[in-house]
Amino acid sequence: MVKPQPRRAAAVAAGLILIYAVVQFLLTARILDRFYENVLMNIGINVLAAVSLHIVLGLAGQFSIGHAGFLAVGAYTSAVLTQKLDMPFAVALLAGALAALLVGLVVGIPSLRLRGDYLAIVTLGFAEIVRIILLNVEYVGGAAGMRVSHLTSWTALYASVVAAILVTVHFTRSAHGRATLALREDEIAAAAMGVNTTTYKVMAFALSAFFAGLAGGLHAHNFYVIQPSNFGFLKSFEILVFVVLGGIGSLPGAILAATFLTLVSIGLQAYPEVRMILYSLVLILVMLFRPQGLWGTRSITGFFPGFRGEEDEAAAGAGVRAPEALPAGSPALARAAGGAGSPALAREAGGAGAGGAGGAGGPTGSGSGGLGTTAGTVPQGSTSSGAPRSATGGPAPDGAAAGDAGSTGGGAGSTPGQGGAR
Repeated sequence: MVKPQPRRAAAVAAGLILIYAVVQFLLTARILDRFYENVLMNIGINVLAAVSLHIVLGLAGQFSIGHAGFLAVGAYTSAVLTQKLDMPFAVALLAGALAALLVGLVVGIPSLRLRGDYLAIVTLGFAEIVRIILLNVEYVGGAAGMRVSHLTSWTALYASVVAAILVTVHFTRSAHGRATLALREDEIAAAAMGVNTTTYKVMAFALSAFFAGLAGGLHAHNFYVIQPSNFGFLKSFEILVFVVLGGIGSLPGAILAATFLTLVSIGLQAYPEVRMILYSLVLILVMLFRPQGLWGTRSITGFFPGFRGEEDEAAAGAGVRAPEALPAGSPALARAAGGAGSPALAREAGGAGAGGAGGAGGPTGSGSGGLGTTAGTVPQGSTSSGAPRSATGGPAPDGAAAGDAGSTGGGAGSTPGQGGAR
């Protein structure tokens, strides 16, 4: 098991608190004005959305292009609770995230038996269904949208992002996370090893939907109006680009890509005519020169060293085992030694169950046979202890030792149990 290092974990915690305190001071003192505060909020919401998709795509390997649907569920649920029912913002955020989780379970349980393109089509259809429903429900404003109070704060955003990252890290390094990674690498092999693939797909999908709903609630209360058009296919595609551009399977990469592309998008707002052209050009250049993603496949422990143990502990956590020593005299030793025809190997593997080693040379020297006898059978011309004996019980003549030569034909185990006779 990978054990956290308390001193490094304390240093990471202190660093996170310091970051929060510094940014909070800059915002309170108005050193960062409303524009930069809005940039910071956009970065945080996009990072949270990227982390949520990383769970289902980067960890479980399930291609989902309907993530905007979960953002919409979280956004509209939390907005209705705060604007229509006057509930506290924190309660509304949690309720929106839970609503997205439940919807994720409803969608995931029947659909996650699919894989690849079929799953992508199902998730895309789900997102479009959510958008069309919201478009036709007058209670939430329909196509005109819904007015929402600005309640998203730096504290709520920072706490949500840090919580999502820490939960994702711990999930990845847990037994459930290892099973999910096995599912990503080879679903058939994981199922053969006893991993319940459907259960872990649904688990990753539900956790991903929860954090997507949380991001949707923060998004809804950061802007004054939310509309169904804010949660269309382009929003799902934008989140997908964050994960792919950062490197699929890399949590730091998803965070870095979300930050980078948010800044690029905001920086290009001064050029509305060519904004999307330049945005697409940036994506093309990055993928040409960094096809493995901005961060590649490096671990999150580069950002959170407090959760990194020793290398041997990490290997143990990954299921890596040291090779076990083979007892002398076992057939496995003969096979592991790379051949069953040498006299020394025959003497090492002698005894009941080893017998004379056939192969590696008969009269023609061309055999490649296996062991002369099966386990528990004493070869003719040898004692149970493996000492060379003649057929009459006396010492074997030179060249007749068990295993010195193969069976008469040099073939694969021909005349089993008589490898000592020439």
